[in-house]
Amino acid sequence: MKADPSITTPTAYLASLDPDRKKALSTLHKAIRKAAPSLKPGIHGGMLGYGIAPYRSKSGSEGVWFKVGLASQKNYISLYICACDADDGYLAENNKNRLGKVSVGKSCIRFKKLDQLDLDVAMELVAQAAKSDLTV
Repeated sequence: MKADPSITTPTAYLASLDPDRKKALSTLHKAIRKAAPSLKPGIHGGMLGYGIAPYRSKSGSEGVWFKVGLASQKNYISLYICACDADDGYLAENNKNRLGKVSVGKSCIRFKKLDQLDLDVAMELVAQAAKSDLTV
């Protein structure tokens, strides 16, 4: 679920959430800031983005995206770790068995409650993403 266009800061994004989601996303926000202090937070694509920067994909397409993202969706919370190893693939996808009782796509980790996510493993991946070249 995209944030209202009037929301332009991470603080405003978090304040706009219902109390349960606000608590979970605030905890994640603090953990991301601790694990990857070099990634500046901002709003991108209607969600929280960390390390928003231009990128160029292997196929040659260019754009602006984030290394790490966080969003309150209608039915779940999404944590995006948009980094991959050139040889091994996406960090989130390759570590899905370590992340807890979550659903994992290539770079998206989805869960309904924060206690379903292994936060230590997730923040390990966030720290790795912060050091990597941006790949989506």
